[in-house]
Amino acid sequence: MTKIQNRKPKSALSPNTIEFETQALVKPTGFREYDARWYFGLPGDEKPSELNLYGVQALGEGLGTLMYERGTPPKIAVGHDFRHYSLGIKQALMLGLVNAGIEVLDIGLALSPTAYFAQFYLDCPGVAMVTASHNSNGWTGVKMGIEPPLTFGPDEMSRLKEIVLEAQSKTRAGGTYRYVEGVRQAFIDDLVKGVKLKKKIKVVAACGNGTAGAFAEEVLTRIGADVVAVECELDYSFPNYNPNPEDMKMLHAMRDSCLEHNADVALGFDGDGDRCGVVDNEGEEIFADKVGVMLARDLSELYPDAQFVADVKSTGLFATDPVLIKNGAKTDYYKTGHSYIKRRSKELNALVGFEKSGHYFFNKPIGRGYDCGLTSAIAILQMLDRNPDKSMADLRRALPKTWGSPTMSPACADEIKYDVIDRIVQEAQDDAASGKTILGQKVVDVNTVNGVRMTLEDGTWGLMRASSNTPNLVVVVESPASEENMIGMFREIERRLAKYDEIGEFDQKI
Repeated sequence: MTKIQNRKPKSALSPNTIEFETQALVKPTGFREYDARWYFGLPGDEKPSELNLYGVQALGEGLGTLMYERGTPPKIAVGHDFRHYSLGIKQALMLGLVNAGIEVLDIGLALSPTAYFAQFYLDCPGVAMVTASHNSNGWTGVKMGIEPPLTFGPDEMSRLKEIVLEAQSKTRAGGTYRYVEGVRQAFIDDLVKGVKLKKKIKVVAACGNGTAGAFAEEVLTRIGADVVAVECELDYSFPNYNPNPEDMKMLHAMRDSCLEHNADVALGFDGDGDRCGVVDNEGEEIFADKVGVMLARDLSELYPDAQFVADVKSTGLFATDPVLIKNGAKTDYYKTGHSYIKRRSKELNALVGFEKSGHYFFNKPIGRGYDCGLTSAIAILQMLDRNPDKSMADLRRALPKTWGSPTMSPACADEIKYDVIDRIVQEAQDDAASGKTILGQKVVDVNTVNGVRMTLEDGTWGLMRASSNTPNLVVVVESPASEENMIGMFREIERRLAKYDEIGEFDQKI
C-alpha cells in the first residue's frame, strides 16, 4: 500500500494553461456541510473554475480511502445527471475510486433517488451521484453516502476534505469497474409496485428538460394518472427554465400549464429528481412546506400519533395545525439540509421528514428513507385519491391561513458566510435577552439549531441562516397573523443584514 504521489490539489488554477491540464484543482470551499459542489465552468466563461478532472479523480481516490478507513465494504454505485459534462466528471470520479481499490458499479444516467435505490437493489453500501441538483449550468457536485439510506454529514465531509486536500489517499489493488444494466427500470418498477389510483387524475409533469424527464411520465402513467408531459425532453441547455421547483419562474410555468390543460395538479421535479414542487388546480403555487402539512394531515389519519420532522425553514403549522394535534402527530424542527433531515428522521423513526425546499423523506412502510421526488408525487396523488370529493385547492384552503415568503438568498461568500451568521445569531440572542421588540412584540423563541429563527408573540417568525450549497445566506419569513406582519418581519431582517458589508443583493424580495 503506497501513498498517492504528487496529487496534492491546488486551490486555484487558470484554465487553458499547462498547470490546469497537468495538476489537480479542488477549491476547498466545494466541500460543504453534506454535499460536494463546485463551479466546473463552461467554455469561454469568465467565472473561474473551482475543479478540474484531475481534481475529480483526487476526490474519487479520497472517497475510496474514506470507505476503507470507516470499514465500509469497498463497493459503490455511481450515477450521473443529464448535463453535458456530467458523464466526463463521473468517469474521472470512477477512475479515482478504482485506484483506491473500490468495486465500482456504474448505473448510468440516473436521478439521485435512483442511485440511492441502487444501494438497496445491488446490495451496495456506497453511493456517489454526480449532480449539480438545481444549480445552473456550469456547476457540478457529488452526493455521497456509505450507510443506506443516509448521505454524508459534516463529520464525513470534513474528513473527506482533509484526505483530498492533504493528499492522504491510498492506492489499493482490487479496484474494478462494471456497468450495470437495468437499474432505471428496476427503480421505476419498485416505485409503482402496488400503487393504482382509483379515480382519474390529470397531472402536469414538469421536468424543465432535466433528468427527471426520463422517469416521471412513465411512473405517473403506470399508476393510473392522465399525464401531460411538459418539458420532459432531455436538453442539458435548459432552454425554458432551470429545473428548480422552488424557483418562481418554474412555478409560474407550471401554473400556466396546469390552467391551460385544466389539470387537477401540476408536479414539477428538480434537476436530479429528489424534489417535487406543486401547483394546484386553480393555478395556486403551493410552497413545499404547506404541501408537507397537507400530506402530514392525510398520513396522520392512516398512522395515528405519527412522528414527523421538518426543517427550520418550514411553516409553523406543523406545530400548531389543529388536525395534526387531533391526530396526535408530533413534529421536530431540525437543521435544513437533506442529509440532516434524513438522519433526524431515521433517528426519531419518523414517518416522514419534510423540507421547505421540497425534499421529503418517506420511511417504512411508505419508502426507504431517502428523498425522492417521484415518491413524493405518488404520495400527493394518493392523497387526492383518498379525498375524491376534494380538489388540491380544497385541501390547500382547508389549512389555517398563513402568509409566507419564498426562500430568498442574499449573496455572501462561502469563505465568510458562517462567520457572518454567527454574528447575526449573537445579535438576535442579545436582543431577545434584553427585551427588545420586533413589530411591537416580544421575541418568544430564538431557535439556533440552524442559523437563527426568531418567533414573535403572534407566531410571526423570520429565519436567517447560511446556505449549505451556494455562496448565499437564506432568509424565510412567515406570519399566521397578517401579510403586513410577514412583510414587517422581512423589513426587520433587511435592516439587520444591511449592517454587514459582506452581504450582497437578494436574488428576490417581497
